Amino acid sequence: MLQDPMFYLVSVPAVMLYGVAKGGFGGAVAILAVPLMALMMSPAQAAAILLPILVVMDVVVVYSYRGQFDARALHLLLPGALLGLLSGYLLASFVNDAIMRLLVGVVALTFGLQTLLGWLSSLGREHNRWAATIIGALSGFTSFSIHAGGPPFAMYLLPKQLSPLIYAGTAGLFFAVVNLVKLPAYYALGQFTGENLWYSLALVPIAPLGVLLGRRLVQLSNPIVYYKIISLFLVFVGIKLIFDGYQGFAV
Repeated sequence: MLQDPMFYLVSVPAVMLYGVAKGGFGGAVAILAVPLMALMMSPAQAAAILLPILVVMDVVVVYSYRGQFDARALHLLLPGALLGLLSGYLLASFVNDAIMRLLVGVVALTFGLQTLLGWLSSLGREHNRWAATIIGALSGFTSFSIHAGGPPFAMYLLPKQLSPLIYAGTAGLFFAVVNLVKLPAYYALGQFTGENLWYSLALVPIAPLGVLLGRRLVQLSNPIVYYKIISLFLVFVGIKLIFDGYQGFAV
């Protein structure tokens, strides 16, 4: 597949897209990376190839946003995320991707529309341990299953109205921990074949470029416009995931 031009036509944009999102711009749009790569391979293989690349991106993100994060949000979200990751690992053989896509799609679409239409008002402005634990668990579970942890994470953090840099830095640290925990779990499930690792290695050089571009876009963004863009991406991603989930049931 490394000699096939189509591999690069779908994989390079997918990695670049994920990098820009990892850099903090457009967050949830990273979900589109796996479906894009799935045009050339199975979704499971696409997820396995992407994970080592995401860890490299995480290093760049954490360094780029060092000192810029909401410690309270991380403290509340990460325990739930670890529970979600454990559930994802234990249920890996039973999880129906179609149901997962529908679930995340409905959450993303609903929340994106609420934000764009101004229905949230002050709801969710303050941190809440139970809400953070539940949403963190959903984010960890969907991240493990289909690399789709972004929409639940955004659902919790967007109403907090953090500055774009703090929001991006918090997301960067959160998913850096999540992806590191996923590494041994994916290895235990036999996802890191020699073939997949070669594909990952071929795409790794693109990772820092996407992250740095994403960070630059965040720096140039007006906060109001920045959150509108994230919400708009949530709507698009939600529609895409609902469609994919429906297609999964129709097959």
